Amino acid sequence: MSQHSPSPHEVTKLLIDWSNGDQEALDHLTPLVYAELRRLAHFYMCRERPGHTLQTTALVNEAYLQLVQQKGLHWQNRAHFFGIAARLMRHILVDYARERNSAKRGGGARRLSLDDVAELSEEKASEVVSLDDALNTLAEVDPQQSRIVELRFFAGLTIEETAEVLGISPATVKRDWAMAKAWLYHEIGGRGSV
Repeated sequence: MSQHSPSPHEVTKLLIDWSNGDQEALDHLTPLVYAELRRLAHFYMCRERPGHTLQTTALVNEAYLQLVQQKGLHWQNRAHFFGIAARLMRHILVDYARERNSAKRGGGARRLSLDDVAELSEEKASEVVSLDDALNTLAEVDPQQSRIVELRFFAGLTIEETAEVLGISPATVKRDWAMAKAWLYHEIGGRGSV
């Protein structure tokens, strides 16, 4: 694995080469982005209580597998890649939480591959599902604010990284982040914290 921190340009070039069918580019890309995916997953997972978390490695592996299986997607740049990664992590966590809630109610739900490696507390599963439902509603009202919450909360991106992914100013991200948090707090009923 590479020990240096890759430049955004280096990652972007490899992503574009991979999009154009260069499998060798994927071999070079993997160690460069894997560490970043771990950082993003760790950010979310550190919010869980000890003993009640999905393992960061399991989340990263699941997201990475889904990323490399993307067909016909032409990566624009590093920000585009990590934006898609954030959305995948959100969906993995929400699917897992929904399955957990369904199994709790005796729904006979299928098991996710993450189910074998860790637990998600019932309380946290409900919070993740509630947040996802509220984000889907917010997306109807303001898609940009919904995307900002997804990138900041589920992927742990900074204000600057979120601005890069969305192609907007950091000031816009800060303003929309504050507004979205207030809207979500009201929508969820003040039960959780975003």
